Amino acid sequence: MIFLKKIFLWLQCFLTPVIIMDLQTRCGKLLLKLYMKTVRTLSCFVAIILLASIALAQTGSEEGITAITVPSADITLSFVQPGIISKVLIKEGDKVKAEQMLIQQDLKAAEASLAQKKVDLRRLEWAAGRGSATDLEVEHSRLDVKMAQIVVDRMCLKSPIEGTIDKVEVEVGEAIDGLADVVRVVKTDPLWVDVPVPLADGRTLKFGQIAEVKFPGSEKDISQAKIIYVSTVADAASSTLRVRIEVPNKLNRPAGEHVRITFLSPQKQPVRKDIIKAEKPKDTKSN
Repeated sequence: MIFLKKIFLWLQCFLTPVIIMDLQTRCGKLLLKLYMKTVRTLSCFVAIILLASIALAQTGSEEGITAITVPSADITLSFVQPGIISKVLIKEGDKVKAEQMLIQQDLKAAEASLAQKKVDLRRLEWAAGRGSATDLEVEHSRLDVKMAQIVVDRMCLKSPIEGTIDKVEVEVGEAIDGLADVVRVVKTDPLWVDVPVPLADGRTLKFGQIAEVKFPGSEKDISQAKIIYVSTVADAASSTLRVRIEVPNKLNRPAGEHVRITFLSPQKQPVRKDIIKAEKPKDTKSN
């Protein structure tokens, strides 16, 4: 019995490494096959991505560059000092002109201070005419009147541009802090589009050159725009150059639309009539 046990232990010690080596060999082959299959799969996947990228690049070059329209002017107005809103003369969507009154703070205290300073100035001018006040005192009083008038003017918000009221943040009777957003005025005619143009193409573009803008919704909805700015600094990460174009917006399309921009080649640029008229020689009469 003891002899059989020894034989069993001897066989176990001898066969175990062989079994382990056989298992390692089989596992290695399986792992190698799995690795080769993974490499082939990844290679096919990378090739598909590269082909798709080339196709998209070719399509993008043919159909233009995608960009987003923005207002040509976008201004958020605030009061310099805190106060209480007494008048809101506009609402969202209203068309406004430059220097039009929009919103006003309570002016009672400021106007009273201005009126008193004007009275003080008149008294000093009367006294100076009789030698009872110096010219320096009169000049200081005039400066006080100017400062008080500036305070009153700053409590009245006027639109600096012709545009549309996009958002009103306050209501009558509301107390606001200084420099808090009060009203937003935008100008969407014309629209601006900042186009990320590949650097190689951007170098050939010039100020005043014509581009076509395709709006979403209709293949025939194409407007002509002109280049108003070509950046002098390229984006190193994307190798693009920012080119700003100006698009007329007589149909009052909203800003923020995704559009496609196609820059016309020099051969397709429309002929400007003003240049032709300027270059046309005038008829000269012989003496």
